[in-house]
Amino acid sequence: MGEDEQPQGGETAANTATAERPSHEDVLSWNGHRLDEIGGAAVGKVEGAYVDASSGRPEWLLSRMGRFGHFCLVPARDAVGGVGHVWVPYTRDQIRRAPRIEPKSELTRSREDEFLAHYGIGGEAGRAADIADRDADAVTARPA
Repeated sequence: MGEDEQPQGGETAANTATAERPSHEDVLSWNGHRLDEIGGAAVGKVEGAYVDASSGRPEWLLSRMGRFGHFCLVPARDAVGGVGHVWVPYTRDQIRRAPRIEPKSELTRSREDEFLAHYGIGGEAGRAADIADRDADAVTARPA
């Protein structure tokens, strides 16, 4: 997928040729980019990132819904960046219905579990597995 292309049809970032997760530098460089849903429609704007509290690895994109809208988190693992855009494999409705968050607040495991459940991320792989053994009130992610 080229730098200025978006995922097509049934493609998601997870099943395209580059299944590598975005780097810390990539995610930080997306600040101010337009957040687009899987179909290419604008959903909001990337306003920052949340990183794992232990490893510092990027886990979430902080996104503002609309010009004066609320903030929510979108998983960063499957995001794909291009010129001025970041595409994620979620629908506009799913992103807009995500739990809200106050920017600069830390995430505990129990709060992060809410976001994971909303996006259908669970089981013994991915982020859910990464934080499964941490205490419910332990800080698992913080703003980058």
